[in-house]
Amino acid sequence: MDIQINTDRNTDGRERVAEYVRGIVEEAVGHFSNEVTRVEVHLGDENGARPGPDDKRCMMEARIAKRQPVAVTHHGASMNEAIDGAAGKLKRSLEHQLYKRREHRP
Repeated sequence: MDIQINTDRNTDGRERVAEYVRGIVEEAVGHFSNEVTRVEVHLGDENGARPGPDDKRCMMEARIAKRQPVAVTHHGASMNEAIDGAAGKLKRSLEHQLYKRREHRP
Protein backbone atom coordinates (compact mmCIF):
# COMPACT_ATOMS: atom_id res chain seq x y z
CA MET A 1 0.00 0.00 0.00
CA ASP A 2 1.44 3.32 -1.12
CA ILE A 3 0.81 6.40 1.04
CA GLN A 4 1.06 9.76 -0.74
CA ILE A 5 0.99 12.95 1.35
CA ASN A 6 0.25 16.42 -0.01
CA THR A 7 0.36 19.60 2.08
CA ASP A 8 -0.51 23.18 1.34
CA ARG A 9 1.96 26.01 1.82
CA ASN A 10 0.43 26.87 5.21
CA THR A 11 1.23 23.48 6.78
CA ASP A 12 4.37 23.53 8.93
CA GLY A 13 6.66 20.63 9.78
CA ARG A 14 6.11 18.65 6.62
CA GLU A 15 8.57 15.85 7.47
CA ARG A 16 7.29 15.42 11.01
CA VAL A 17 3.68 15.54 9.80
CA ALA A 18 4.43 13.02 7.04
CA GLU A 19 5.87 10.54 9.56
CA TYR A 20 2.84 10.96 11.81
CA VAL A 21 0.43 10.52 8.89
CA ARG A 22 2.13 7.35 7.67
CA GLY A 23 1.93 5.81 11.14
CA ILE A 24 -1.74 6.72 11.61
CA VAL A 25 -2.75 5.50 8.15
CA GLU A 26 -0.87 2.20 8.59
CA GLU A 27 -2.51 1.68 11.97
CA ALA A 28 -6.00 2.53 10.72
CA VAL A 29 -6.10 0.73 7.37
CA GLY A 30 -2.97 -1.43 7.24
CA HIS A 31 -5.01 -4.61 7.60
CA PHE A 32 -6.70 -3.73 4.27
CA SER A 33 -3.34 -3.52 2.46
CA ASN A 34 -4.21 -6.50 0.24
CA GLU A 35 -7.15 -4.58 -1.22
CA VAL A 36 -6.09 -0.92 -0.86
CA THR A 37 -3.45 0.02 -3.41
CA ARG A 38 -2.88 3.65 -2.41
CA VAL A 39 -3.97 6.23 0.14
CA GLU A 40 -3.69 9.89 -0.80
CA VAL A 41 -3.68 12.36 2.09
CA HIS A 42 -4.27 16.09 1.57
CA LEU A 43 -3.54 18.38 4.52
CA GLY A 44 -4.42 22.03 4.71
CA ASP A 45 -4.86 25.01 6.96
CA GLU A 46 -7.94 26.77 5.62
CA ASN A 47 -7.32 30.09 7.38
CA GLY A 48 -3.58 30.28 6.85
CA ALA A 49 -1.87 32.32 9.57
CA ARG A 50 -5.17 33.49 11.03
CA PRO A 51 -6.45 31.34 13.90
CA GLY A 52 -9.92 29.86 13.71
CA PRO A 53 -11.97 26.99 15.06
CA ASP A 54 -11.56 23.72 13.20
CA ASP A 55 -9.55 25.30 10.40
CA LYS A 56 -7.19 22.34 9.92
CA ARG A 57 -8.40 19.94 7.21
CA CYS A 58 -7.39 16.40 6.34
CA MET A 59 -8.81 14.63 3.31
CA MET A 60 -7.95 10.97 2.73
CA GLU A 61 -8.73 9.00 -0.40
CA ALA A 62 -8.19 5.24 -0.55
CA ARG A 63 -7.85 3.50 -3.90
CA ILE A 64 -9.34 0.03 -3.73
CA ALA A 65 -8.52 -2.55 -6.38
CA LYS A 66 -11.40 -2.87 -8.89
CA ARG A 67 -13.63 -0.43 -6.94
CA GLN A 68 -14.39 3.26 -6.77
CA PRO A 69 -12.11 5.26 -4.45
CA VAL A 70 -13.30 6.03 -0.92
CA ALA A 71 -12.76 9.63 0.23
CA VAL A 72 -13.31 11.23 3.64
CA THR A 73 -12.62 14.65 5.14
CA HIS A 74 -12.26 15.78 8.73
CA HIS A 75 -11.74 19.26 10.20
CA GLY A 76 -10.09 19.84 13.56
CA ALA A 77 -8.62 22.48 15.82
CA SER A 78 -5.16 20.91 15.32
CA MET A 79 -3.61 19.03 12.43
CA ASN A 80 -3.30 15.88 14.58
CA GLU A 81 -7.01 16.05 15.40
CA ALA A 82 -7.89 16.41 11.71
CA ILE A 83 -5.60 13.49 10.74
CA ASP A 84 -6.89 11.20 13.50
CA GLY A 85 -10.51 12.01 12.66
CA ALA A 86 -10.02 11.38 8.94
CA ALA A 87 -8.20 8.10 9.61
CA GLY A 88 -11.07 6.90 11.80
CA LYS A 89 -13.62 7.83 9.14
CA LEU A 90 -11.55 6.12 6.43
CA LYS A 91 -11.29 2.94 8.48
CA ARG A 92 -15.06 2.82 9.03
CA SER A 93 -15.76 3.57 5.36
CA LEU A 94 -13.40 0.85 4.17
CA GLU A 95 -14.85 -1.66 6.61
CA HIS A 96 -18.31 -0.85 5.26
CA GLN A 97 -17.27 -0.98 1.57
CA LEU A 98 -15.25 -4.17 1.87
CA TYR A 99 -17.85 -5.87 4.08
CA LYS A 100 -20.48 -5.14 1.42
CA ARG A 101 -18.13 -6.55 -1.22
CA ARG A 102 -17.70 -9.81 0.70
CA GLU A 103 -21.45 -10.08 1.30
CA HIS A 104 -22.18 -9.91 -2.43
CA ARG A 105 -19.62 -12.45 -3.56
CA PRO A 106 -21.14 -15.69 -4.86
